[in-house]
Amino acid sequence: QVQLVESGGDLVQPGGSLTLSCRASGRILSINVMGWYRQAPGKEREVVASVSSGGRTYYADSVKGRFTISRDDAKNTMYLQMNSLKSEDTALYYCHFYQYSNGPRDYWGQGTQVTVSS
Repeated sequence: QVQLVESGGDLVQPGGSLTLSCRASGRILSINVMGWYRQAPGKEREVVASVSSGGRTYYADSVKGRFTISRDDAKNTMYLQMNSLKSEDTALYYCHFYQYSNGPRDYWGQGTQVTVSS
């Protein structure tokens, strides 16, 4: 089992910045993928960005050039640096963790709220 705890969500003005963190604990294997998803009211959950244990990153088109995902494996922590925030970035942001252990294993955090509003 892997437990995930997110932090960093807040109310921020348009154009502002925010950094989210996700700390993983439990049985963590060396090969895994961590990512951020978000879900706005009335919309489906969507992937924002991901980073593999090998350092490969992926970004949704809507956040490219504005968001940066990173991880510190010594701390089992992933970060999402969000710049130039827009109102459409308002959502509940979830941390996701994937690894293969006797089959694919997906884990989710409880979510952290990001609200972009003036």
